[in-house]
Amino acid sequence: MSIAKWYRDFNELIMFQHSVFSLPFIFIAMLVSADGWFGWRLLLLGVLAAVSARNFAMLVNRYLDRDIDALNPRTKGRPSVDGRFSAPQMRLLIVINALVFVATAYFINWLAFALSFPILAILGGYSWFKRFSSMAHLVLGLSLGLAPIAGVVAVEAAIPIWSLMLAVGVMFWVAGFDLLYSLQDMEFDKEAGLFSIPSRFGIDCTMLLARIFHALAVLFWAFFTAEAGLGFFAWAAVAVAAAMLVYEHKLVSADFTKIDRAFFTVNGYLGFIYLFFIIVDRGIS
Repeated sequence: MSIAKWYRDFNELIMFQHSVFSLPFIFIAMLVSADGWFGWRLLLLGVLAAVSARNFAMLVNRYLDRDIDALNPRTKGRPSVDGRFSAPQMRLLIVINALVFVATAYFINWLAFALSFPILAILGGYSWFKRFSSMAHLVLGLSLGLAPIAGVVAVEAAIPIWSLMLAVGVMFWVAGFDLLYSLQDMEFDKEAGLFSIPSRFGIDCTMLLARIFHALAVLFWAFFTAEAGLGFFAWAAVAVAAAMLVYEHKLVSADFTKIDRAFFTVNGYLGFIYLFFIIVDRGIS
């Protein structure tokens, strides 16, 4: 197997493009904590920690879900199922990424290192939860909500209140769009006995709960902006994020075939647009 093909298969396995959901909020927290540019060293260490942590989470998820994914028409072609990556290979990759994450945290500061172990436990827990609890959507949200906390810990080895508010906002944002994304697998989840909210409570309840989660996300982002004492452009970021989430729900409500567009496009842009506004805000205040 060529290196290029291995990389393509690995990228398909971990879906690196989904990193767009967490990376911007890591940097938002770092910019606010440092009140501006936080330095090249922390940028490089932050990227390495974020990538290795996310790789770990996705690899654990793919490894544990092999039996489920093999039965789902939407997922049976994944590299974890069709033989491109064997179980021993995936276990090795899980260990490597966990070690890289812990080692990177060690070089950041003592608090980052101490938190690296419980963070890995939370990141690896999502796949277990969906087998017995409808709270799995919030566990996934919590996993990505750890990103801004990791960012502020990297800068100041502390967890200020505003970073918790930012993190809770991210948690509800991710849980909300995961609810919408899960609508695609509603019938399969019923047959497989999984505990997704769509399969347990139906479309209408899922859509309502996703709206509530996204309203809470905007509310906590507003709390974050106020608590951190940010300026006009940070408030503009909250307003733009709210408008994008409204658009996302209109897309999905009108046509379920647009779930992928809502999931990848709208949410992918949201984080980077939010980050851009924070960069402008910190640059002029």
